[in-house]
Amino acid sequence: MSNYERKKATPCAGCMRAIKWIPVIFIASVIAWSYYAYVVELCVMSIENTFEKVIFLIFYHIISILFFWSYWNTVFTPVGTVPSNWRIPEAEIERLFRAENQEQQKRVLEYCARDLPVTNRTLNGSVRFCDKCRIIKPDRCHHCSVCGTCVLKMDHHCPWVNNCVNFTNYKFFVLFLGYALLYCLYVALTSLEYFIRFWKGELSSGGMGRFHILFLFFVSVMFAISLVSLFGYHIYLVLMNRTTLEAFRAPIFRVGGADKNGFNLGKFANFQEVFGDNWKLWFIPVYSSFGDGFSYPMRNFEEDAESLLGHSDTRIEMEEDVFPETRFHDSIIP
Repeated sequence: MSNYERKKATPCAGCMRAIKWIPVIFIASVIAWSYYAYVVELCVMSIENTFEKVIFLIFYHIISILFFWSYWNTVFTPVGTVPSNWRIPEAEIERLFRAENQEQQKRVLEYCARDLPVTNRTLNGSVRFCDKCRIIKPDRCHHCSVCGTCVLKMDHHCPWVNNCVNFTNYKFFVLFLGYALLYCLYVALTSLEYFIRFWKGELSSGGMGRFHILFLFFVSVMFAISLVSLFGYHIYLVLMNRTTLEAFRAPIFRVGGADKNGFNLGKFANFQEVFGDNWKLWFIPVYSSFGDGFSYPMRNFEEDAESLLGHSDTRIEMEEDVFPETRFHDSIIP
């Protein structure tokens, strides 16, 4: 049984799992209430023009379906975990913890990762490994203390979806933010006229329906303001091919050192890595991302060296001196 499975099996973990669903239940409740307020109180009870009512409802339901679908997939898509072939054997774990210095640890880790496509390193140049899961960490993988496991291309753990935003659901998360923003803007703009008329007392409808529309407008505007910056930031991350963690701390590469732009392939290629190359699926919450979550294409480090050193042969000679047996092994995804 893995560390993740052992943690899930404890009674305390079961209680914590239930508590972690509270933010999701809150969001689901707000969505359910907004559906009632918009469809019943606004469209059915307040709007008298049949054509306007039908148009509002059609577009509302299209946006709502995409919004709910994206949120569902963000919440319920399992996190990408590291398979067993990345696990460090027990004998090597003992050697690793018995090592007298960092150089011995580095040699043990290099031996364990000899057949794995890893290019990221720690600050001291070692292969990254997780002492909790006892695995070699794939590139862009990090241990999530909330999930209790190492997560592929981890962006962050989001309590509002009770899930890690990671390789498996990042497209869904970005679409969820985009459609949530579109949903809030649509609701706010289409209810604005009736919000003003209710406020002025120009419509006959009153009672609780009036307050539903008042709150519907205020809540949609409030959520739209909070979502616009978050959605814009993640669009920026997609176009730069970075995760939130990498934006705060640049990944360190075996060749080239720390580089925030190490995975940057150009804006369109970065976009395709998350959304795929089929434009028909870009804005639909179905999986279409590139890759396997373990290895990622990178910028050409040799081109950078040529621009910095004036000639690519100089960089090649440096690589041969430092890494004579593994030249270019990690600079290109196998």
